[in-house]
Amino acid sequence: MGREELSQVALSSEDESMAVVGDPPEKGDLLEGSAIDMPGEKVAGEEKGFPTMETMLRPPSHLPQPEAPPGFSRVPSTGGEDYHPVERSLSLTSSTAMDMSSIGKFFRERGNSLSAAIAKRISLLTESEDDLAKSVTEFHLSGLKVVVRLKDGDEEDESTGDGDYGDIKGRISFFSRSGCRDCGAVRSFLRSKALPFVEINVDVFPEREKELIDRTGSAAVPAIFFNERLVGGLVALNSLRNSGEFERRLREMACRRCPDNAPRVPVYGFDDDEEEKILEDAMVGTVRVLRQRLPIQDRITKMKLVKNCFSGGDMVEVLIRHLDCGRQKAVEIGKELGRRHFIHHVFRDNDFEDSNSQFYRFLEHDPSIPKCFNFRGATNDEEPKPAVVIGQRLTKLMSAILESYASEDRRRLDYARIGASEEFRRYTNMVQDLQRVDLFSLSVEERTAFFLNLYNAMVIHANVRLGRPAAAAGPIDRRSFFNDFQYVVGGYPYSLSTIKDGILRSNRRSPYSFVRPLSSSDRRLELVLPKVNPLVHFGLCNGVRSSPSVRFFSTQGVELELRHAAREFFSGGGMDVDLEKRVVHLTRIIKWYSADFGQDREALQWVMGYLDASKTGLLSHLMSDGSPVHIIYQNFDWSLNC
Repeated sequence: MGREELSQVALSSEDESMAVVGDPPEKGDLLEGSAIDMPGEKVAGEEKGFPTMETMLRPPSHLPQPEAPPGFSRVPSTGGEDYHPVERSLSLTSSTAMDMSSIGKFFRERGNSLSAAIAKRISLLTESEDDLAKSVTEFHLSGLKVVVRLKDGDEEDESTGDGDYGDIKGRISFFSRSGCRDCGAVRSFLRSKALPFVEINVDVFPEREKELIDRTGSAAVPAIFFNERLVGGLVALNSLRNSGEFERRLREMACRRCPDNAPRVPVYGFDDDEEEKILEDAMVGTVRVLRQRLPIQDRITKMKLVKNCFSGGDMVEVLIRHLDCGRQKAVEIGKELGRRHFIHHVFRDNDFEDSNSQFYRFLEHDPSIPKCFNFRGATNDEEPKPAVVIGQRLTKLMSAILESYASEDRRRLDYARIGASEEFRRYTNMVQDLQRVDLFSLSVEERTAFFLNLYNAMVIHANVRLGRPAAAAGPIDRRSFFNDFQYVVGGYPYSLSTIKDGILRSNRRSPYSFVRPLSSSDRRLELVLPKVNPLVHFGLCNGVRSSPSVRFFSTQGVELELRHAAREFFSGGGMDVDLEKRVVHLTRIIKWYSADFGQDREALQWVMGYLDASKTGLLSHLMSDGSPVHIIYQNFDWSLNC
């Protein structure tokens, strides 16, 4: 084969491959001499009526012959007299050739139809009545979903609450305090109108109180602002409502954005500057030296293995060398460290002694302390705050949580929102101050309010952190909940059961238990209330639906507030009288804690002092005629109060 023939073979092979994968060649694109007639050979398709077509030149017989890819067959294309035939790939299952120009025409026509349909639908929306246009926000075409979003300028003002204020671009904000009735009235009014507002609680954000005074000239709350303009308190708000000025001002705010000099939105996740000024305990330097130099190890005493402890004698020696003081001075320092709850005896049954047979440990080395939920890897070495101050701070934060994330009757709580709130974050930081607080200086009323509030706060904390507990049939199944969730308070671990049965119930056994919460050698016995007050049961919320509503108490009026809580509980379904059947339906709390309320008629006599007039008359009639009175204890719903 000559050089010219080889050249022609290469050119023809290149043209054939280009024709298979590309578009049909235009007139004059084929190279001259790339196809020749093959006399005596019929072209495929000629017998079926196709016109005779030119045949592509193939390689010589001794060279490999090109074959069609598997699954494909070659079908000739037809055209006019000037059309150059090209072989195209076609699916073996098809019966006709694929025409690229037809495909393009199909997509163009389909696109034009789709565009016309969309334009027609949108034109119908713009030409239809306003109410119909507003009701149509999306429509569907074949294989396509179209969502219609109206521009801000085209939307009419939406009704909010009882008025028609539109989209408010400004900001309504007001300063408040926890437990303030006027603040609650303002909050309820704004919620009833479905108006967005920003509440700045100066009990939660104490750093904002100075701003309140600067803007209003006093610390009085509520202080309501429309953008940067001071409206006043609840009286001023009521005056605006009665005169119709309130609606006019809201419409002004609908078109005016909030300026920069308006009260700013509280920043979440950051503590104020005052709280960052930490006052370390005066003895922290000495404690740090002792933590490094004392030989802390496991020891055996009283036939028990105690871990991470040191002897009193070793501590005295280290203090003498470090402080260059006498032995008596070192012993006094050791006792002071015990009073400040930096150290304690391994069995917590005696004060510090200069002895090699008495062993002590640091608070953080107690095996039960790291399990407490207000302990974060290390003890709080700040100067302990007074217990009354911490109790007041706890009450303010938890009251703010209830005002924002609880139902009006405080029987339902939104634990998910509580856990994500700034109030709860600040609360969990604050309860670390309880680790070394001095509780023994509290009066009886102060102790009652402190432990009532601490119990209710711990229940909320437990439900947020541990999640929804499984529905239980009774207190036995919830025993782990009441015993395992603990805080370290004043150097001691406190569970819910310890607070309720040990402190508030004067160290009485809980239902279905055979031991008292506090042993005879436990120093916390000095904190128990001198006598049992059955009213405490109606001030404690266990976080379940049949429990009394959650509340927090003040130190001065705790007894009156407990009486009010009991009356509210019995009027809300805790007690009912069926005069005809001579049956009293009573809360199961009375049965479980019969040791506090008394048995049968004695318990009914106690309950009678906290009923409304109608129930008191019915119960008095049943108990005075001498006939038997039947008591049926209500089912207790242990599901979460959310």
